[in-house]
Amino acid sequence: MAKSLVDIIQSIQPLDRNALSLARARQDTLTKPAGSLGRLEELSIQIAGIQAKARPQIKQKAVIVMVADHGVAAEGTSAYSQEVTAQMVLNFVRGGAGINVISRQVGARMIVVDIGIAGKTSSFMGIIKQKIAPGTQNMCLGPAMSLDQARLSIETGIEVVQSEINKGLDIVGTGDMGIGNTTASSAICAVMTRKTVAEVTGRGTGLSDEQLQRKIAAIEKAITVNNPSADQPLELLAKVGGFEIGGLAGVILGAAANRVPVMIDGFISGAAALIAVGLCPQAKDYLIAGHVSVEPGHKYLLDYLGLKPLLDLNMRLGEGTGAALGMVLAEASCRILSEMATFTEAGVSNK
Repeated sequence: MAKSLVDIIQSIQPLDRNALSLARARQDTLTKPAGSLGRLEELSIQIAGIQAKARPQIKQKAVIVMVADHGVAAEGTSAYSQEVTAQMVLNFVRGGAGINVISRQVGARMIVVDIGIAGKTSSFMGIIKQKIAPGTQNMCLGPAMSLDQARLSIETGIEVVQSEINKGLDIVGTGDMGIGNTTASSAICAVMTRKTVAEVTGRGTGLSDEQLQRKIAAIEKAITVNNPSADQPLELLAKVGGFEIGGLAGVILGAAANRVPVMIDGFISGAAALIAVGLCPQAKDYLIAGHVSVEPGHKYLLDYLGLKPLLDLNMRLGEGTGAALGMVLAEASCRILSEMATFTEAGVSNK
């Protein structure tokens, strides 16, 4: 049985100061001008502190893709129907999605979790079935889920990542799929960052101008109806969130409790990070932003979290694609720290 949410939060510790110090000192003795590898140096030092190892390593990688539907889709906030969610899961299982391709490229195993798909997935093979409900309720009419369901979604994410850690895991990426999830993420982002709904809301799957205005209006209505507070992250998740957002928040917290770095993907993963850090501020130190997406709210939430994205490729697919790509840089940074020769070892003068 997975640990409870409270237990996990209490077990998340600061980064290891000794490992941070040793990694920083080693970086300054490697055969290069100090600081010449920029973000790669910073990244390796952060991962050293996360793993509590002066020479961290990244070999075993996994991308956890949480999948769920959203009742707010009934408001016409997406360019696609909810049937697409289950259809895309079949695509995942068959290995044909973007995240499948990139995961294979970077050597990451891919875990797909049905945490709240509206369609039936009982016959699907190759996915983890943890359906809390067949999609959330329409948040324009009331809470998207109950507090118990919100807590359960987070604890489901904790359970899933713990299972992967038990198999061996050096870094985990967060991924998502679900029609309507940028709508819920925009609501969470607006509340947490205190930006306007119009500022943080984008076109998602490719909305027209008219559809975008409908989406903004739906989010504003949901916030008015539910009156969520940034100071109550679990309640915020319940009122305007999604099951997959809660699941990814659990992945973040569970990984942090086990000193596993978390490479977060795009806007939906960012919304999950807002919930996770709201519940446990210490978890922020375990986060690495794989990229910044073209969804306008993503930049605002990354700024709010104090995270600098590794990549900016004008991506907005989700699924964990940006997280998987970021793993390449994380692994490279650790290999540089661990395998590059020092001036003394190489017999090179550093003067």
